[in-house]
Amino acid sequence: MTTSTHLLRQRRFLPLFLTQLLNALNDNLYKNAMVLFVVYQVYDSPETETFISGIATAVFVLPFVLFSATAGQLADMRDKTKIIRWIKFAEIIIMSVGATGLVLAARGMQVDLLAIPLLFAALFAMGVHSTFFGPIKYAILPQHLKKDEVLAGTGLVEAGTYVAILAGMMLG
Repeated sequence: MTTSTHLLRQRRFLPLFLTQLLNALNDNLYKNAMVLFVVYQVYDSPETETFISGIATAVFVLPFVLFSATAGQLADMRDKTKIIRWIKFAEIIIMSVGATGLVLAARGMQVDLLAIPLLFAALFAMGVHSTFFGPIKYAILPQHLKKDEVLAGTGLVEAGTYVAILAGMMLG
C-alpha cells in the first residue's frame, strides 16, 4: 500500500497541487501584508488595525458569498484547464493592481484617493479569483488522477490549502 504523498511525485498531480498551494499563499500573504502596511505605514495607527482588518476580511470574503454557486456551475460546464489558465492570468493582473496600490501608498501619492482603493479593489478581485478557483481545483482532480487516487489527491489539496493559508498569514 502506498501513501497519498506518492502523488506529489506525479507530474499529473504536482503542478496542480503547487498551483493551488501558491494561490492560497498569495491570497493570504497579500491580504495580511496589505492590512499591516495600511495600518502601520500609511495611517501609522494601531487603533485602526481592527477596523482595517475587519474591512479587508469582509472585502475578501464577500465574493465567496456572492459568486460561489456560479463558480461551481462554471466548474461543471466548461473546460477546467482553460478556466484555470484564465484565472491564473487574471491573478497576474490583479496582483499588478495591488502592487501599484502598494507603490503609490509607499510613496505617499494619492493615498486616500487612489492607493487605498486600488489595494481594496485588488483584494476584492483576489476574493473573486479564489471563489472561482476553489471549485475548479477539486473538479479537475478526476481528470488527472486514477479513480482510487482522487480521495488522496483531494486530501492533499485540502491540506496544502490550509498550510498555505497559515504560511501566508504568518509571512504577511
